[in-house]
Amino acid sequence: MARMTQCDDPADIQRRHLLQGLGMGAVVLVASSAGVRRLSAAEPLMAATTQPWSPVAYVMLHDDGMVTIICHRSEMGQGIRTTMPMIIADEMEADWSRCRVQQGDGDEKKYGSQNTDGSTSIRAFLTRYREAGATMRALLEDAAAMQWGVNSSEVRARQHVIVHEASGRSLPFAALVASARTLPMPAKERVHFKRIAERRWQGKTMPSIDLVPMISGTAVFGADVVLPGMVTAAIARPAVWGAKIVAVDDRAALQVPGVKRVLRLPDSPMPGGFLPLGGVAVIASDTWAAIKGRDALNITWDNGPNGSYESADYKRKLQAAVKLPGKAGRTQGNVDAGLAAASRKLSAEYYMPHLSHAQMEPVVALARVVNGAVEAWAPTQSPQDARKTIAEFLKVDVEKVTVHVTLLGGAFGRKSKPDFVCEAAWLAREMGTPVRVQWTRSDDLQHGYYHSVAAHRLEAGLDAAGKVVAWRHRSAYPSISATFAPNVTGPEADELTNGASDIPFAIPNMSVEVCPALAHTRIGWFRSVNAIHHGFAIGSFVDELAHAAGKDPVQFLVELIGPDRRVDLSKEGLAAPASNYDASWSDYPMDSGRAKGVVRLAAQNAGWGGTALPKGRGRGVAMLRSFLTYVAMVVEVEVLPDGTVRVLRASVAVDAGFIANPDRARAQMEGALIMAMSNILYSEVTFSKGRVTQSNYHDYGVTRMSAAPYSVDVHFVQSEAVPGGIGEPGVPPAGAAIANAIFAATGVRVRELPVGKQLAGWQKRKSEG
Repeated sequence: MARMTQCDDPADIQRRHLLQGLGMGAVVLVASSAGVRRLSAAEPLMAATTQPWSPVAYVMLHDDGMVTIICHRSEMGQGIRTTMPMIIADEMEADWSRCRVQQGDGDEKKYGSQNTDGSTSIRAFLTRYREAGATMRALLEDAAAMQWGVNSSEVRARQHVIVHEASGRSLPFAALVASARTLPMPAKERVHFKRIAERRWQGKTMPSIDLVPMISGTAVFGADVVLPGMVTAAIARPAVWGAKIVAVDDRAALQVPGVKRVLRLPDSPMPGGFLPLGGVAVIASDTWAAIKGRDALNITWDNGPNGSYESADYKRKLQAAVKLPGKAGRTQGNVDAGLAAASRKLSAEYYMPHLSHAQMEPVVALARVVNGAVEAWAPTQSPQDARKTIAEFLKVDVEKVTVHVTLLGGAFGRKSKPDFVCEAAWLAREMGTPVRVQWTRSDDLQHGYYHSVAAHRLEAGLDAAGKVVAWRHRSAYPSISATFAPNVTGPEADELTNGASDIPFAIPNMSVEVCPALAHTRIGWFRSVNAIHHGFAIGSFVDELAHAAGKDPVQFLVELIGPDRRVDLSKEGLAAPASNYDASWSDYPMDSGRAKGVVRLAAQNAGWGGTALPKGRGRGVAMLRSFLTYVAMVVEVEVLPDGTVRVLRASVAVDAGFIANPDRARAQMEGALIMAMSNILYSEVTFSKGRVTQSNYHDYGVTRMSAAPYSVDVHFVQSEAVPGGIGEPGVPPAGAAIANAIFAATGVRVRELPVGKQLAGWQKRKSEG
């Protein structure tokens, strides 16, 4: 297959502005919430209009026949720089080898939302992408038909050529650019999406355009951008959230060879949001000198109220909180009466610690300020937030800020927070020269934004037949909102719609509640967000109920989901505003048939219920609906006598509606399992005296290559339904499936994470009863 070319030099982006294409004879179409428009040099990007305007896709056909597609989303391995252009080129009938992708700078007016998280890059924009390509195809067909004097219905686009089969005539796309710039836009009935049989690439495997550059070392990540006269900064940030500097002695730092200057960053008001933590920057000629200079600083801190934050104490507070009533996120029936009437009642408590994003590429940013204009390069998930926050921090007009997006070496939500980009911009202005701020692995682990620590208490009542008749779920965890607003005492009830209150179970009496929890560190979204701990607790408890009822876990889970139904949960007891991942319940109802379907598919492909496994091995199953997608996993583990857990294989079933790029979707599910292994088995951030105690991969455990499963079989439900998310929904059920497999192998329930050394001596404990 021919490879797509790319424009991947971030320093060239501004020189390749869309208006250049307009002035040089290109046809430029932009797809937005208001439909597809053609732009011209006389009508630049933001022509005044009373219509809603939220552009998402730009397609340029140049007079040499080359096609440029601007990608408004950040690439971090999920494949959006391939999948988004692929959809447009397919609908356009363009020759893939004659297409190229250009990365969009941060600009809300030009591109609408560019925040690459929430698993939205395809599900939120698929129709817009298709409209852009299909409209360009129709426009070119109209241009050829006019030139030949035939009806547009008689011509067809085929791989960069318009053909008239009746006469055998054909014209390349390039020959039609001039007329396509002035023709009326195609009538609405002329713009139609391809049928399934007509698609060349949508829904099929497509190699990533970034793969070869990534493995050959030519791809441009954050630290690869170099500017003349650039210097590097390392920053001593407060180890405790909200700590303030009392005194700084920088004499030794200034004696380190290569150190040029020491600067104190402004303190940000608490809670700070996206703003930098503050601290002292050492600016040097190279990274090593900057780090050595930072090590030589002598700083006295006032740690403030969060200096007493201790993970062990906080864990006890959370566990106490979930024993008391909380704010209702979903109420259905009468849970107290249901529990009282149950033949059998069970309860269990679960705990998950803080987690760090721990992405392979530590955050980094480069900035320069010239005549008051700020220009930054960064591996950011949200260039618009970076742009706005730089403007706020430097007190400049946002129109004077440009943010270029490099490739991201992993992100998981960390790089949607632009504190590190602000640091570089502020220092560049102070220095009068380009400044790169380079975080180390320890900086990332000890000064980042953290996934919420969480405690859960679940209670359920079973009737005489082992059916669940009552369900109470209470959780407590610090809210992400506490990072952005003062006096936040815990999550809002609506935050439970991320995998707790929106469960697809047929239970007549239900109460899902959230309890208070104050934040003592920066809390930020992390891949799958609260669905991680919701999914772990719920999936584990369902397995406990299955065993208590004496039923096969797969059979029990299917029965718990209940009869086929499509439900608007906003009318089934969800607390207002009854969020549904920024989508409507009419477009994305809770569909129990899809939930059961993935459970059965995963179990079937895993050989569930077949040959018994050897001693020390077990299978576990779990399912969760999150990010509008249904994912079930069956995981097989082996637990060694010393307690080491080896994940051997997994069967994953996914119903995400239409899947544009199965290869990338499969990789996302494989990566989700690997990440869940880290979350369940190894990873933990703990605080002592307000400080993170972990500093690198030696004490913050992640899944190593040697621990990777032998096989991960991913099965997609073939569907033309509206797409759900892909990047995040695989993590939550994987965690519970691993925990349930450990129980099947050892008889030991995993209720506190990480597993770590909890299973040491499990064989002796099991033999003792």
